[in-house]
Amino acid sequence: MTQDRWDEVMTLLVESVPAGRATVVVDGTDATTGPVADRLAAALRAAGRPTTRSSTATGPLATARSAVATGSMGAAGSAAATGSAGAAGEVFVADGAEARAGAPDGWDVVVWLRTSRREHAADGARGDTADVVVDLHDPAWPVIRHVDPRLLDRRRWHLVESRAFFGVRAGTWDAKFGDDLPAYAAAVEAAGLPPGGVVVDAGCGTGRALPALRTAVGPSGTVIGLDHTPQMLAKAQEKGNTGLVLADAGRLPFADGSIDAVFAAGLVMHLPDPVDGLRELARVTRPGGRLVLFHPTGRAALAARHGRVLRPDDPLAEASLAATATLSGWRLTTYDDAADHFLALADRLP
Repeated sequence: MTQDRWDEVMTLLVESVPAGRATVVVDGTDATTGPVADRLAAALRAAGRPTTRSSTATGPLATARSAVATGSMGAAGSAAATGSAGAAGEVFVADGAEARAGAPDGWDVVVWLRTSRREHAADGARGDTADVVVDLHDPAWPVIRHVDPRLLDRRRWHLVESRAFFGVRAGTWDAKFGDDLPAYAAAVEAAGLPPGGVVVDAGCGTGRALPALRTAVGPSGTVIGLDHTPQMLAKAQEKGNTGLVLADAGRLPFADGSIDAVFAAGLVMHLPDPVDGLRELARVTRPGGRLVLFHPTGRAALAARHGRVLRPDDPLAEASLAATATLSGWRLTTYDDAADHFLALADRLP
């Protein structure tokens, strides 16, 4: 499992390296940069990319980058090596803060290894300005958290990483968050869903909201639980839930205007683009239909859990969410960010 996860991450990193000659530096705050750079260099070679692996010990990095750019570096060796004409598409891989600072013209790809959930506040510009961020909080289960759009289509890497993140947690999800069920029931009751309506739980996970949703729409209504992670849906099915669909919430398998309401718990923070994501939810919802955005903790508690500070441009901040809703075809009608829950309601615009 661990090796497979690393292989998935390396595949995405390789795809993030531009075609042609390119320079890549792996940076971070501990000794993991060297091994990860070694692994990346090996993955690039396995993908057919001529690759030179170097470090600050092998020569000036600025000279090395210049050598790659001009084609004077050989297919093996370092910047200090006397190379023949560089191979077409050669990639130069280095690691560490010194290597990163040693290229005054910058690097084509900067990979940042985040080894602590609370690291963002301490790493400063080194982490904030990276092109790719890999979370190594659990070294056995790396997760890509960010890729610059110029390097790789966001949907290409985001779905892979999201499935990996949730898939490995499906077995313990209910044990960890089982106390949230009353909060889900209260949110569904407050949402005012139409009896007899068709409701989709987008990102249903293990199905914690499904019983309350079925109660809300009654025996003549329909509830569909949708999630992109097979392991999560398997847990939902074990509870006797039916009407489960394996699909990406960003590409819903429903006709335009065919849904009366969408319930989405914790979904917005996991969307690669909130406007595009809510626009897709709006597409399948009839005019006047209801969107329910919920989380069983407030934004402050959620940020503290993830080791980050609340920002005014946070996707779930009231002004940000209202703007996103309008751009995507919704009108925000209720906003309740309490200490123990988050609930926002929006109506589908005509």
